[in-house]
Amino acid sequence: MSNVRQIAQQSGVSITTVSRVLNNHPRVSPEVRQRVLAATNAAGYAPNVGRKTACNIAYAFEGETTLDSPFDAAILAGIARGLDESGFDLMVLNVSRARLPYETYSQMFQRKGICGALLRSANPSRPVVETITAEGFPAVVIGDRLEGGRASFLDCDSRGPSREAIEHLINLGHRRIAIAMHVVDDYDHTERLAGYLEALSRHGIAADDNLILRAPASRAGGVQVVRRLLNLTDCPTAIYLTDPFAAVGAMNECRRIGARVPEDLSIIGFDDGDIRFGIHPEMTCVCQDAAALGAEAFSMLCGLIQNAALSGNPTGLPLPSHPVVRKSLRAWLEIHGTTGPVPTVPALAAAGSKRLSVGLASSVVRPSTPSNPSELST
Repeated sequence: MSNVRQIAQQSGVSITTVSRVLNNHPRVSPEVRQRVLAATNAAGYAPNVGRKTACNIAYAFEGETTLDSPFDAAILAGIARGLDESGFDLMVLNVSRARLPYETYSQMFQRKGICGALLRSANPSRPVVETITAEGFPAVVIGDRLEGGRASFLDCDSRGPSREAIEHLINLGHRRIAIAMHVVDDYDHTERLAGYLEALSRHGIAADDNLILRAPASRAGGVQVVRRLLNLTDCPTAIYLTDPFAAVGAMNECRRIGARVPEDLSIIGFDDGDIRFGIHPEMTCVCQDAAALGAEAFSMLCGLIQNAALSGNPTGLPLPSHPVVRKSLRAWLEIHGTTGPVPTVPALAAAGSKRLSVGLASSVVRPSTPSNPSELST
């Protein structure tokens, strides 16, 4: 492995300058810092001086955090199961904010004393996640499938159970079935939409773009979905909301406008934990055990860290032959009290008309809620 002297020779600077760069000293020009780090990266060198002891696991994301979601909360609970036995500590990290200019992600993790990372991925953050995994740093991607490259990942199959959920509604007589997804594209919601479309196709039902909605993954988002449906000339008789909070918001809004669930509208939600049991009637849901995802992802990561240590390269620098572990858990459909036979009359529109006539369209919406119906794109 290269040492500081060799890096100094390759980058045309003194050993002192190399040391300053590796220890993030401010008195180094950007051009010299970039040249030294490029030589360091090419050599695969990991400095020991000035680097914290690697005893942390990172729960890492890029961009906007989703830590307030039931999914992330349950994953963190699952990760916590293994922390005591492993001896690791957990660090929540926004990788874009934490990384210094000209620093690789592996170098950033090392500087912070991180020996492995659990990566949350959505479509906008995929390039960053792919870069981290390509560097060879011990990492497991949660909730996404990166088929190319050498990324290790753990996901949950919700496509099949989503198809089963829509077929359950079809078997109850429903033909006008809506789906509401998060406004941010990610692998999970794309798979749930695919399951919805597969079920319709299998039963010869044409997909209606007006029934494919997007809304924020929040209770307010669920409220907006119900209001949007009330504006349709041909209201659906059932809806599948692919986010837990949005499903709760839709249930609450139906109660406010006097629409009965499931007599007027059947609702299927998505549940990462046990939200379905805290609603009356208990909600029919596609369910996944997000805590189990967190626990299994943590176990997978510990195995990758151990492999790096046994290979004689515990620093987490690029390992072209590092092992790849890919697993998938399975979601399931639970039928409870929010789904029933199709109503004989368009009862949702009838239930909502009185509410609309007294000013639903001008009702006060919280600042976090889109007030323009056009913001809920189809």
